[in-house]
Amino acid sequence: MAGFAALCVLLKQVNVWFYEIKLGEIRYSLPPGDLGWPLIGTMWSFLRAFKSGDPDSFISSYVSRFNRTGIYKTFMFGSPTIMITIPETCKQVLMDDEHFMPGWPKSTCKLIGRKSFVGISREEHRWLRRLTAAPVNGDEALSTYLEFIEGTIISALEKWAGMGKIQFLTELRRLTFRIITYIFLSSEGDPVIEALEREYTTLNYGVRAMAINLPGFAYHRALKARKKLVKILQSAVTERRVRMEKNAPRAKKDMMDALIEVEDDSGKRLTDEEIIDVLIMYLNAGHESSGHITTWATIFIQEHPEVLKKAKAEQEEIIRKRSPTQKGLTLKEVRQMEYLSKVIDETLRWINISPVVFRQATSDFKINGYIIPKGWKVQVWFRSVHMDPEVYLEPKKFNPARWDGYTPKAGTFIPFGAGNRLCPGNDLAKMEISIFLHYFLLGYQ
Repeated sequence: MAGFAALCVLLKQVNVWFYEIKLGEIRYSLPPGDLGWPLIGTMWSFLRAFKSGDPDSFISSYVSRFNRTGIYKTFMFGSPTIMITIPETCKQVLMDDEHFMPGWPKSTCKLIGRKSFVGISREEHRWLRRLTAAPVNGDEALSTYLEFIEGTIISALEKWAGMGKIQFLTELRRLTFRIITYIFLSSEGDPVIEALEREYTTLNYGVRAMAINLPGFAYHRALKARKKLVKILQSAVTERRVRMEKNAPRAKKDMMDALIEVEDDSGKRLTDEEIIDVLIMYLNAGHESSGHITTWATIFIQEHPEVLKKAKAEQEEIIRKRSPTQKGLTLKEVRQMEYLSKVIDETLRWINISPVVFRQATSDFKINGYIIPKGWKVQVWFRSVHMDPEVYLEPKKFNPARWDGYTPKAGTFIPFGAGNRLCPGNDLAKMEISIFLHYFLLGYQ
């Protein structure tokens, strides 16, 4: 037993020797924490927490052991890592593009694409963001898509009502996928889109799995799904280029057209690989998050009768004020859904489809009195901020009323991130969720 205990102590020092000693004097300025075991670090604790009924226990264990410093060292996803868990430090990292670059695990970059937003440089990101944000955000863009989104949601709800027992999340993800593919590919439910949706389901399981590239494991299946996605999208890009060369008329211009046509100041255009990686990223983010958040918002409304009553009354009031000749929702009416907006914000606070984002320090950086060494990964934990009792009173209570007259301080409400890498589709996502809940509340249970 003594020999076993000595071996454990020895193994717990391996990562310290390998990653901390070579830092020299700055190692004494590292934040408190635990680098865990050789190779695996603290991954087992992380995965065990997220497969349990208490996913917050992983960060809670650091707070209880090392106090509420808001910054901790660990070893995850094969790299020494600094975890950021309180608003002030989260805001600093998210807003500072000079000292922090994307630092997603290699496995994620392989699945989403090295030329997507998770892998490109700051300059490339700025250029692509300017190109892709305008068509999915802003009043003009949202008004353009509102009618299609509304019609798609009405049809889906009518269909589900006649299906008997359904898998609610599965159907919602199909719905949100149909919407995002219309925006990016101008497609509505053809066989290509159905094939894409199937492969995305497999891809998403792999993004959240251990990166074990062996048959039978989720990550291996996800890599195969990515290859199929690339093949499908490559065919679509090639066909679109041929059409454009022939000047074939198109009913509307979509995101794929914009990506093919855009060029920088020197006349350089995007390669097929760059276009496909951006499409894979947007199509994934544009339906997965919206589907999950809509599901949870619906559940929370059903579980809280007082919330259901107030939200439904607000939607009925919008209909009462409407002109008899008006058909369908307007963007102005969506903006008037103040209580429903609070319900959605409270759901976003409770449920983050991505509870953490990844950065990497480009130089030694001092924060809160501690050093983040150059090259170390940095994890910004959205969920720990949103569930912090020092930030939100009774954080595990679903309470839309907490948003009455409340404007969150910078860094305290970050479901879509912050800074230059703020999710460009945040307004589109909230509009989708609002329209779905509007019709759900008025006609369904």
